Amino acid sequence: MSSTQSATRRILRNPNTVVSAFHAKQLHAQIVKARATPHSLSLAWVCIIKCYTAYGLLRHSLTTFNLMRASGVSPDRHVFPSLLKASTLLKHFPLAQSLHASAIRLGFHFDLYTANALMNVYSKFHPHLSANHVLNQFPQTHHYRNNYNNSNNDNNNFTVKIDSVRKVFDRMPVRDVVSWNTVIAGNAQNGMYEEALDLVREMGRQNLRPDSFTLSSVLPIFAEHVDVIKGKEIHGYAVRHGFDKDVFIGSSLIDMYAKCTHVELSIRAFYLLSNRDAISWNSIIAGCVQNGRFDQGLGFFRLMLKEKEKPMQVSFSSVVPACAHLTALNLGKQLHGYIIRLGFDGNKFIASSLVDMYAKCGNIKMARYIFDRIRERDMVSWTAIIMGCAMHGHALDAVSLFEMMLLDGVKPCYVSFIGVLTACNHSGLVDEGWKYFNSMQSDFGIAPGLEHYAAVADLLGRAGRLEEAYDFISNMAVEPTGSVWSALLAACRAHKNIELAEKVVDKILLVDPENMGAYVMMSNIYSAAQRWRDAAKLRVHLRKKGLKKTPGCSWIEVGNKVHTFLAGDKSHPYYDKINEALNILLEQMEKEGYVLDTKEVLHDVDEEHKRDLLRTHSERLAIAFGIISTTAGTTIRVIKNIRVCVDCHTAIKFMAKIVGREIIVRDNSRFHHFRNGSCSCGDYW
Repeated sequence: MSSTQSATRRILRNPNTVVSAFHAKQLHAQIVKARATPHSLSLAWVCIIKCYTAYGLLRHSLTTFNLMRASGVSPDRHVFPSLLKASTLLKHFPLAQSLHASAIRLGFHFDLYTANALMNVYSKFHPHLSANHVLNQFPQTHHYRNNYNNSNNDNNNFTVKIDSVRKVFDRMPVRDVVSWNTVIAGNAQNGMYEEALDLVREMGRQNLRPDSFTLSSVLPIFAEHVDVIKGKEIHGYAVRHGFDKDVFIGSSLIDMYAKCTHVELSIRAFYLLSNRDAISWNSIIAGCVQNGRFDQGLGFFRLMLKEKEKPMQVSFSSVVPACAHLTALNLGKQLHGYIIRLGFDGNKFIASSLVDMYAKCGNIKMARYIFDRIRERDMVSWTAIIMGCAMHGHALDAVSLFEMMLLDGVKPCYVSFIGVLTACNHSGLVDEGWKYFNSMQSDFGIAPGLEHYAAVADLLGRAGRLEEAYDFISNMAVEPTGSVWSALLAACRAHKNIELAEKVVDKILLVDPENMGAYVMMSNIYSAAQRWRDAAKLRVHLRKKGLKKTPGCSWIEVGNKVHTFLAGDKSHPYYDKINEALNILLEQMEKEGYVLDTKEVLHDVDEEHKRDLLRTHSERLAIAFGIISTTAGTTIRVIKNIRVCVDCHTAIKFMAKIVGREIIVRDNSRFHHFRNGSCSCGDYW
């Protein structure tokens, strides 16, 4: 026997020595050329098929199987797992079905590894492909336990999947942990949680101990049901059996605790992992962001980079929204640059999150630029840009985009309608708003929610149709909340309808007795009408209830640092320079025709005091700081926690014109883009 033949035999006995696709091809060539192993031809064919599959040469694997059959060599039970894996990876499900039939004819479908591979196939198949079609062509034997029928297989895609997986599982004479894990995971992933847990219990009764894969399959069940008690029981089992350091278990625990809002336990589970991979890092980042701990999520992202763990695409789907919530535009820009360098900018999910981030941080132009370059737009990307345009007062753009989405064949969702109704609301498009609201149920089967009702009520109220808005809310299909009535109360204030305001505030306090905003707004309505005694009574009532008015607060980001200002705040280290800048600006503004509107000061104090209160509103302090801290021409972006008052809105238009800059202010309702003496809202807000 030649040295080549000897080497070939050694490799066939130990195929793991084949370490590359190139070596697999060399082995194949030697077998064909030398025909060195006549007494073990089946082993040779199986070995080469396994090698091809292992190294992703899937078509080679299947072609080799055909050559094997053509050569007259009968396949043995060892060949089917590799062939089934190849057909699954190729998503050639009819071929997988044919292989299943072949395995049955040869009697190999009872083989443990072949059956496990079949279950994996059927967990990933197309809805029209069912194990029943194959199994029912062959006679039942005493091994078969057919607990499932065909009646529901064409009704529900995932039911067909699970039935097919379970049918193979039930007919296995011998099952190992992999068999149980496959059927448990299939049930869990398709929302059949009770069935999955029953199988775990049955697995234990069969004296098979759940492994780390079993536990990582069932932990998401408790996350979905927010059942932290049972999740802790699984955690305890993992600790007792030494699975808690396993990276898959650790990531599942992090995710489970986060979804149960126990972020501290997520963090503890994360730090207990001795080896952290990208999945565990992504789990803790996402867990923090989903629970509103945006700074902490960004902190873990920085730590991940410091630990030299390269971010995955999904990493940015968590950290970019964190920047959006924090309105941290500079950090968002840095992340965008990093995304481009990594080549992830083509990912539509990341692109959608960037659209949302730029819109929420005040740069709607960049949001639109990114959206226009998304090749495959889905409902998320369309909704992000529609909502962004609505927030920035670009109502016609938002409505146009909504119509383009429909023409593109994308069905709008619950949030999409919030976006288009918000756009109509911010621009007084009453007829269009009614059209979209009515189409929700009739055309798309989406039941309107509180946000949609609030948007329509606000739309009618802003347009002065107060009684119509009152009737609309009174006849809602769901019980109106304080927030829906509050939209009408704000309209009553704008249109100075005290009588209706009193009726509305009673409605609010009936469903939400602790609604501080209702007390404050009604007090302001009385003050605006100079009914000081009524206003004072409400303020006394507020103090007795221990409720405090939310103070006006504004933020501005300068040099990667966020600066915060309260109304009348003198604590900032640059206050003297800010005050000086405001005085100079006020002098120039008055020369241009600006007059302080002291009617906006709803306090019973003298005129001079009212002037002082107005000129030190928080957004003016933030804008003045931005002017003295940035170079000429730089856009100034300010965020305010409550609505911008009428006088400040007028003042900022003058400021923007005098300093020759765009000033963007986001209040609790929308974005205002001030430029050249005008605002994007058209004074309708």
